Amino acid sequence: MQKPGAFVKLSALATIVFLQLPVPIVVLAALNTTSYLKIPPDGLTLEWFSQILIDPQYLSAIQLSVILAMGSTIMSLLMGVPAAYALYKGRLPVSGAISSFLMGPLIFPAIVIGVAQLQYFALVGLRGSLLVLLVSHVVITVPFIVRSALTSLSGMDPMVEDAARALGATPFETFRLVTLPMIKPGLVAGCIFSIVVSLDNVPVTIFLLKPGDMTLSVLIFTSVEQGVDPRVAAVSTLLIIVTGLLLLLAEKWSGFHRFVG
Repeated sequence: MQKPGAFVKLSALATIVFLQLPVPIVVLAALNTTSYLKIPPDGLTLEWFSQILIDPQYLSAIQLSVILAMGSTIMSLLMGVPAAYALYKGRLPVSGAISSFLMGPLIFPAIVIGVAQLQYFALVGLRGSLLVLLVSHVVITVPFIVRSALTSLSGMDPMVEDAARALGATPFETFRLVTLPMIKPGLVAGCIFSIVVSLDNVPVTIFLLKPGDMTLSVLIFTSVEQGVDPRVAAVSTLLIIVTGLLLLLAEKWSGFHRFVG
């Protein structure tokens, strides 16, 4: 394989720098001593972080966001992995249509999905509950699990499963002891994407929240509308740190760079 030239390498480096440039700006804004965003900062302080950690509104929003992100990811795993395995094995008569249906939320604009779910749940009288929020987040997160699982399964040698069954393993034992460990990097990547999408979602969530409830993304969105607050930069910095730690832990646990690389 021909190695990329110097121009390609410089272009890639410039793209990475351009995409990552907002990160240090947000961090510096979060450490600023003034009550408004200013770059470069007049001084450095951790006051805005401490204000977030004692603010009941932010703490409540963080708690609800974590519940939704973890709950929807777990539910997406429980539904998405079996669905991806059935699609991979070709045991469904209309597998193409089912795959397109599961991937639909990746194609439709999020605002369309949010309005559609609002109308449906309002029609059946279920709007405003935690279960409705979980279901709505599963709709937008399960495609990432299914796609990651399908990609991992397609790269797996099917003879490994045949060998396990030839040695006496049941189909469930083969899936649990052989298939799952082999596709683990892809599932970890899918879970990370799912968590990030859930934490970051506004268009779907904002339509289904009951009065008085806020997720972290919706709170940031409304805060920016009312005026730029350094606490928004502080929350964003915390999200960057958490995401970075998740990536490091996932890489150490499963080496999922082989899946996303």
